[in-house]
Amino acid sequence: MLSCMAFAFTHRLDVRFRDCDSMGHVNNAVFFTYFEQCRLTFWRTITGEAAPLARVIVARAECDYRAPAYFGDQLEVGLDVGDVGGSSFVLLYELVNTATSRLLAQGRTVMVTYDYAAGKSTPIPPATRELLEQLKRA
Repeated sequence: MLSCMAFAFTHRLDVRFRDCDSMGHVNNAVFFTYFEQCRLTFWRTITGEAAPLARVIVARAECDYRAPAYFGDQLEVGLDVGDVGGSSFVLLYELVNTATSRLLAQGRTVMVTYDYAAGKSTPIPPATRELLEQLKRA
């Protein structure tokens, strides 16, 4: 999905005790929370706001698990912009253990610009499109 090249954005986090399940490793659902934390920090960092200059929803979320994470591990999530369509765009993620450089997971979310009042998708606003295209992986 992603290569070892530089990402458009990276976010570090520590595995909390509450992230772990009875087997002692990070619960698989928590990996989506890590992607979400990276995504929200990404928007806040590049726009100064928590949203990408437009209201968005997650239309699809995928995760390919490669290796477990454990309490106390420091992780890094790399984020890249994938395809940009008319009303949707793709964000790509890699989750890596910073101490071992081991790839733990790869993910993908399809984000849709959305009008909550009308209850339907809307075209990506020009300012958001421009920002996404600038960051898009070649």
